[in-house]
Amino acid sequence: MIEIRNLNKRFANKSVLNDVNFTIEQGKTNLVIGQSGSGKSVFLKAVVGLHPVDSGEILYDGRDLTKLKRKELQDLRKEIGMVFQGGALFNSSTVEENVRFPLDMFTKLSKVEKQKRVDFCLEHVNIEKSNHLFPSEISGGMQKRVAIARAIALNPKYLFCDEPNSGLDPKTSIVIDQLIQNLTKEFNITTLVITHDMNSVMEIGENIMFVFQGQNWWVGDRNQIFNTENEELNGFVFASELFQSVRKAKN
Repeated sequence: MIEIRNLNKRFANKSVLNDVNFTIEQGKTNLVIGQSGSGKSVFLKAVVGLHPVDSGEILYDGRDLTKLKRKELQDLRKEIGMVFQGGALFNSSTVEENVRFPLDMFTKLSKVEKQKRVDFCLEHVNIEKSNHLFPSEISGGMQKRVAIARAIALNPKYLFCDEPNSGLDPKTSIVIDQLIQNLTKEFNITTLVITHDMNSVMEIGENIMFVFQGQNWWVGDRNQIFNTENEELNGFVFASELFQSVRKAKN
């Protein structure tokens, strides 16, 4: 579990995160949603320690990231898996080499042990017979799966996904959503997904924070989101034509 308490972040004279509180629950797919520029990406970078915060606490099972010394922070980051927007695979490395990269960097496993772990991770994202292909030789959906396999290579306690469905068609997006949810349940991971995709919200949104103008404006789950009277959240949820029809049915 990750507890965010009274988190504040400014850039120059602009407040980007304002007294944000949120609990990222273990074994659940936790989502942060909001419009572009709302602060959700800054929130993610703050939670993983890429942006120093001005005040507040970021508690990883009781350990406050904002107060950790360098060695303690390095140890914590070994427990974190990250799926970057766009996948961020190494184009000059094969699928297998991409997944093995964190094992080469952070472990002293033997070559055989590393290969077993790579095969295990690729099997769990349903990629077969693609070990020696390069990212340019596989589809966008497969690239995202490889990125997820790399993110779980170190058997992380915490998994962060930044817009994992960016650039994917709706059908493939559902597959990626279900994969993230299945891995979260199977390994009891504390998972946080940053997204603006309402289909993802309805597929896997077990614990959702809606960020508006840098504040946690609403917290709930996918079953509560259509019944909220929060005006700003309703404006975000029902912005697309698909969910306009849901609103009409609701009324």
